[in-house]
Amino acid sequence: MDNLRGAALMVVAMAGFALEDLFIKRLSAEMAVGQILVVLGVGGALAFAAIARAQGKRVLTRELLSKPVMIRNLGELIGTVGYVTAIALTPLSTAAAILQAMPLAVTLGAALFLGETVGWRRWTAICVGFFGVLLILRPGTEGFEPASLFAVQGVIGLAIRDLATRRMPTHISSVALSCYGFAVVVPAGLILLAFGQPATMPAPSAYVEIAIALFFGMGGYLCIVGATRIGEMSVIAPFRYSRIVFALFIGVLVFAERPDAWTLGGAALIVVSGLYTFAREARYRKQSTFPSAATIAIQTPTEDQPRGTETS
Repeated sequence: MDNLRGAALMVVAMAGFALEDLFIKRLSAEMAVGQILVVLGVGGALAFAAIARAQGKRVLTRELLSKPVMIRNLGELIGTVGYVTAIALTPLSTAAAILQAMPLAVTLGAALFLGETVGWRRWTAICVGFFGVLLILRPGTEGFEPASLFAVQGVIGLAIRDLATRRMPTHISSVALSCYGFAVVVPAGLILLAFGQPATMPAPSAYVEIAIALFFGMGGYLCIVGATRIGEMSVIAPFRYSRIVFALFIGVLVFAERPDAWTLGGAALIVVSGLYTFAREARYRKQSTFPSAATIAIQTPTEDQPRGTETS
C-alpha cells in the first residue's frame, strides 16, 4: 500500500513540475529569461527559508561554503539556467524529452567520477538513451534547433547537482538545499539581464502566473519528499517518466506543438533505456550495500524541485 501511495505521489509531483514548466513558458512570452530566473529565485528562496524557520532549521550555516554544497549549487545554476532557457526558446515537449536523460547522465557521472561499477548492460542503456537525445537534436540536419542544446546544458548541470548531493553532509536539510538552489540562480538572472534581453514590465496577470508556477513547483517538491519517504525506490523511481507524458499533452493542447516522429522516437529510447537502467540498479542494490546511481535523482528530494531554482 505504501508503494502505491508513493507511486501516486511521484506521478502527482511530475504533473506539478510539468504545470510549472507550462507557466514558465507562458511567462517567457512577455518576460526575459533572466527576469523569470530572478523572480522565481527570490520567491522560492524566501518560501523555503520560511519553511525552514517554521521547522526550526537554520539556512545560513558554515556548510554553505563546503565543497559539496558549492559544487551542488554550481550544478543547480548551470542546469536551471539551461533548462529554463530551453523552455523559453524551444517546444516544451522537446525540452522535457531531453531532460529525461538526466538519470542516465547521473549513472554515467557516478561511474566516471565516483568510482561506481557499471556493467556493460547499463553502459549499453546509457548509449541507447544518449542516441535518443541525438535523434531529438538531429545535429547537422535541417531539423537541428541550436537552442535545444540549452536542454542538454540542463541535463549536465542537474546531473552535477545530484552527484554532488551524494557527498553532501547528511545533517544539511533538504529544505536548506532547496533554498540555496533557488537563491543561486538570482545572480545568474541578473547577469543575463545585464548582458542580454532587458527586463520588461509584465502585465499584472504575469505575477499571478509566477505565483502559480511557484505553487506547482514547490508542491511537486513536497510530493517527491513524501514519495521517497513512504515508497521503495525501485518501485516509485520509474514513475518519474510520467513527466514526459504530461509535457507532451501540455505541449500539444496548450501550445499547439506537433512533435515529429524523430522527437517521439528519441523520447521513447530515452525512457526505455532509463527504465532498464532502473531495473538493473534494483538488482544491483540487492547485491551491494552501496546506493544506486541511477536513482540518485529520485533519492534526492531536490531533483525536480522548482527549477529555477530540483529542479525539473
